Amino acid sequence: MTRDQLLERLADLLAAQRRSHPLRVAVDGVDAAGKTTLADALAGVLARRGRPVIRASVDGFHQPRAMRYRQGPDSPEGYYDDSFDYPALRTHLLLPLGPGGDRQYRARVFDFHADVPDLAPLRTAPANAILLFDGVFLQRPELAGCWDCRIFVAVTFPLMLERAQARDAALFGSPAAVRARYVTRYIPGQEIYLRTVRPDEQADIVVDNNDPQQPQLRVRAGWAGDDGDQAGKSMSD
Repeated sequence: MTRDQLLERLADLLAAQRRSHPLRVAVDGVDAAGKTTLADALAGVLARRGRPVIRASVDGFHQPRAMRYRQGPDSPEGYYDDSFDYPALRTHLLLPLGPGGDRQYRARVFDFHADVPDLAPLRTAPANAILLFDGVFLQRPELAGCWDCRIFVAVTFPLMLERAQARDAALFGSPAAVRARYVTRYIPGQEIYLRTVRPDEQADIVVDNNDPQQPQLRVRAGWAGDDGDQAGKSMSD
């Protein structure tokens, strides 16, 4: 499957969903898996089809730095437990867009670079909007029931590390510094998530993104039905 074919197939699957509220799509996966790139490209395909799209990221729902590092800057448990403000994510974005919500939402509440609150403008979503929300740890229990579609972008840890060293060298100062941080904090934190939540098994759609130009797609059998939770059903190509 080519990249363009993947995007068109994902757009077909999402556009076919019928809800009485905006469709809330989690684009989940480990760090540097290609989640943001995929969500941005998919947003473009859906917009060209005339669907209103809301783009948001877990980066807009960080905890303050003191909370994020309260277990130490290298702590995997701290990365998994303390990075994000899930009550704020539910309150400001996911619940307003869900069943019975008023569709008035904020796409972010915090600027983690400046380490200060940063409330996005309050907006009203069209009922047929699609929220594409990318980030790590999106299928953890605090967000259960908040997604209408769960996409998991899968890559191996060695490839994750290779991509991160190329992407984050300027942020951390050098590829070696990136590697040290990922090996001590981010990869073990992701291992906690993969072990305890098993997001690849719970997802409605899995995108194998080890080769971004030839991605592989698996869709949970029967997921395309309206409003039904298809958890527990097998995956099919």
